[in-house]
Amino acid sequence: MTAPISSTIPDSVQGHADAGTQAAMWGGVFAMTLCVFALIASEFMPVSLLTPMARDLRVSEGMAGQGIAISGAFAVLTSLSISAMAGSMNRKMLLLGLTALMAASGAVVAMAPNYFLYMLGRALIGVVVGGFWSLSAATAMRLVPSHQVPRALAIFNGGNALATVVAAPLGSYLGSVVGWRGAFFCLVPVALIAFVWQWISLPSMPPQTASADSRNAFRLLRDPKVALGMLAVSTFFMGQFALFTYLRPFLESVTRVGISTLSLILLAIGVGGFIGTTVISKFLKWNFSRTLVTIPILMALIAVALTLFGSKVAAVAALLGIWGIVATAAPVGWWSWLAITLPRDAEAGGGLMVAVVQLAIALGSTIGGLLFDRSGYQSTFIASAAVLLLAAFLTSRALALRAS
Repeated sequence: MTAPISSTIPDSVQGHADAGTQAAMWGGVFAMTLCVFALIASEFMPVSLLTPMARDLRVSEGMAGQGIAISGAFAVLTSLSISAMAGSMNRKMLLLGLTALMAASGAVVAMAPNYFLYMLGRALIGVVVGGFWSLSAATAMRLVPSHQVPRALAIFNGGNALATVVAAPLGSYLGSVVGWRGAFFCLVPVALIAFVWQWISLPSMPPQTASADSRNAFRLLRDPKVALGMLAVSTFFMGQFALFTYLRPFLESVTRVGISTLSLILLAIGVGGFIGTTVISKFLKWNFSRTLVTIPILMALIAVALTLFGSKVAAVAALLGIWGIVATAAPVGWWSWLAITLPRDAEAGGGLMVAVVQLAIALGSTIGGLLFDRSGYQSTFIASAAVLLLAAFLTSRALALRAS
């Protein structure tokens, strides 16, 4: 998962840039957006390529799916330590280093002769995910004046939404044309273009002075409403990726679709996600709490329905289209919750949420893979539904605590 950034940021969070004294550097914003696109595509490319990857690497589909788990684990470690490790390093150089590492990850995965090197390449992309998302909001605040920060963050999120739409179906299509290795290698030139563009357009960004306590994201968990909210976020993403990671083997072995139909279904999920991120703000304004609680309930019902109608192509396509709408929209709501709950600690809270989400993705894909290999897709999907219902309960409690 990436961790998309909501554009609904309160004014109190936007005070990091001096309005009226800073020229907007939109070239840097768009260069970062291209990097977001390549990053999200790289992170979730295995979802649409599990079957051929597992066959070529001579491992089970569940083990191939652990490539998402290990990237999530390394993203957690990086997001919690990037500020301390970076120290006095210029943030432009740090972002360029992360972008170069993304290109290296794609090359390592594409050329991996065995499972170990495949997992090494996936670990590298995890480092990029954790580092990039932890720095992205602060970078936006240094590229544009404060009153234009929401627009810059919305453009970043547009790169994420576009990657969500095209990554899975494009990966599936490229995998059928040039093989899964070729699909991963196609990401390398995109990352290199982003590197050059950022080199040209990003200004020098010396590190800003900060106290040791302000960098300690764990201090936020002393607040019960923050702790409960983070637990709700983690269970949501755990339930989502326990199922989502193993959609391709489910569609091929249960729904029995061919490559063209598989690509269309994955495209429907992506288009649904783009629609979801477009309309979610209206539902949040209508009823914030009810919207965030309803989303995991709907996803749980879809997970159960897939076990009942898994052999019917039309039903599966419709259910997964709805899944794409609500699942991709949910993070926008949670980033809005963060901005409302922690208006003065948005950066520390953002780093904590990145770590929580990535850890949840790692755990969800790991548990889903173990169940998929041992007991079949039914156990994976039912477990996903159970965790999503738990997420709905925790979300209702967290929002009630915030309101009290």
